[in-house]
Amino acid sequence: MLDNLPRGTICIEDIEMGMSRYLRKVVTDEDIEMFAQVSTDRNPVHLDDDYARDTIFEGRIAHGMLTAGLISAVIGEQLPGHGTVYMGQSLKFLAPVRPGDTVYAEVKVIDIDMGKRRVRLDCHCSVDGKKVLVGEATVLAPSRKFD
Repeated sequence: MLDNLPRGTICIEDIEMGMSRYLRKVVTDEDIEMFAQVSTDRNPVHLDDDYARDTIFEGRIAHGMLTAGLISAVIGEQLPGHGTVYMGQSLKFLAPVRPGDTVYAEVKVIDIDMGKRRVRLDCHCSVDGKKVLVGEATVLAPSRKFD
C-alpha cells in the first residue's frame, strides 16, 4: 500500500464530522488471483485475458468486491480502526479497475450518533481521479469506555 495513514483506533469520543482517512494501493495480478481463490469467484473476466478481451470491458478487470475491500481496510485499520464493527454498506460500481491500476480509497465521516456509537461514512474509490466506486457505510465505533 502507498500513502497509507497510521493504523490503529479512533474512538467514538474522538471522531469528528468531516474527518477522513484514505489509502492508495496498486491492484496486482496476484491480488486478483488471491481474491479469486479466497472468494471462489473465478469468473474468467478477472482471470483469462483471451476471454476478457471479448467482453464489454475489452480486458481483464479486478473483482468489484476486491476494490470494495479497500474501503473495508480504511474503516478497519484507520477510521474508526481496530475494534470497529461493520453494520452496513451500500456500493455503486461506476467503472472497472484493471490490473496495475492505483486505487485511492477514502472514507469521510458524515454522521455521528454518540449514544449508539454509530458512525456513517461516505466512501469512494477512484483511479486517476475518476471515481470507480461510491457508497456509504454504517459502523459501530469502539469506545474508550469499553476498552
